[in-house]
Amino acid sequence: MSFQAYLDNIETKTGLTPRQFIELATEKGFDKTTKAAPIVAWLKEDYQLGQGHAMALVHVITKGPQISDKHVGTGGAHGDASNTLWLDGKDSNPNP
Repeated sequence: MSFQAYLDNIETKTGLTPRQFIELATEKGFDKTTKAAPIVAWLKEDYQLGQGHAMALVHVITKGPQISDKHVGTGGAHGDASNTLWLDGKDSNPNP
């Protein structure tokens, strides 16, 4: 599953976009300096997300939308179309 697909699946499950999760995390006091464990615990407790999906959100909360070029354009199941994740909702993504 691509990184973007993880984020899209989270939105399908929760009804919240990655950008909305960033805003909620900020309200809870989480930022780029926060370790993964408290963010994962929050996402599991409040949104019933599994470890992998929670870690995808940890990335965007602590590092922003940029990802490594490692899987970009590979065309495989884990390949992303871009090294910039779309955070504003799967239905508005210009590169679905």
